[in-house]
Amino acid sequence: MAKILTGAEAVAEAVKLCRPRVISAYPITPQTHIIEKLAEYVESGELKARYICTDSELSSIGIAAGAVMEGVRALTATASHGLVFMHEALHWVAGGRLPVVMAVATRGLGAPWILMCDMQDALSQRDTGWMMIFAQNAQQAHDFIPIAYKVAEQVHLPCMVCMDGFLISHTAEPVEPLEEKDIEPFLPDFNPELKVREAATLWPIPDPDTYYEIRRELFEDHKKALSVWQETFNHWKALTGREYHPIRGYFSEDARYAFVCIGATVETAIYTALSLREKGEKVGVIGITVFRPFPTRELAQICKDLDKVLVIDKAISSGKSGILQQEVQEVVSNLVVGFIGSMGGKDLTPQRIEAFYQKALSLEEGTLWI
Repeated sequence: MAKILTGAEAVAEAVKLCRPRVISAYPITPQTHIIEKLAEYVESGELKARYICTDSELSSIGIAAGAVMEGVRALTATASHGLVFMHEALHWVAGGRLPVVMAVATRGLGAPWILMCDMQDALSQRDTGWMMIFAQNAQQAHDFIPIAYKVAEQVHLPCMVCMDGFLISHTAEPVEPLEEKDIEPFLPDFNPELKVREAATLWPIPDPDTYYEIRRELFEDHKKALSVWQETFNHWKALTGREYHPIRGYFSEDARYAFVCIGATVETAIYTALSLREKGEKVGVIGITVFRPFPTRELAQICKDLDKVLVIDKAISSGKSGILQQEVQEVVSNLVVGFIGSMGGKDLTPQRIEAFYQKALSLEEGTLWI
């Protein structure tokens, strides 16, 4: 039965179903509502977990990592400067192959100070070794928590479950949550096995050859994880009827152009594409759900017959282009034009996306601010 939930509430309800035994987090807008709801569940006894309100985000990620090292499922959540404050520890968690799951309600970074949404916080962490999945709405934010745990615990890699701050985290919409009896067969209790050939310690100082090999394994296992994501999505569809893919094309049968985007932008782009198609324009949409590992082959396949690829970004690499635009340009041979659709909460309306489309038709490449 559907409930009206904000994205933050949908995430908290999903976390409760996944039965973590440690929750460590520091409040920060727009993520705070997630951990407030989880604190209520712990206080009421609905969730049997140790809830730790920490002194900082750096402590939060450290406690979650320590819990997982002890064989306990854990969760943390953050946003914006809280996420970048964790930056050093994110590398340690990924390098230690710890399947921590973290909910991220994306928000802009200073300076200047801003509370509203973009994706600069999450996408600036793309090279830390964490898997990253982006929800388009509250239902996906709910579903992706158990899916992320299942994948992370299979491939021994941490995962960020990201949703647009405020646009999803604070917007109420219908969500169909599962019950614990439905989740348990999909996500059994966390019971990791440490397999070593001889006495070992976590995070030692290795010789350069060993370090090189560890990094190679992390790199290769990320690529292998993409098939695990698809297998887990298939399992989720069998359980719920809801279908997900690492990447998905919309109206791609006859499209000459396609918007490429992630998160809540996908649904706005779909609305815009429908409007343009009513005017005779052959426009499609490519929604990327799993950003790390990046669905390279799948993106190339979807784009192979397009005349031009139109990328909508909410994060930038100053001196280069939008971050998503960079990722796409590395994969496709098509002409790519980027649009910095929103920074710091600037409204990304269908009208602005349509204006981008009209300007992009006359460009061979570049990055537009509208």
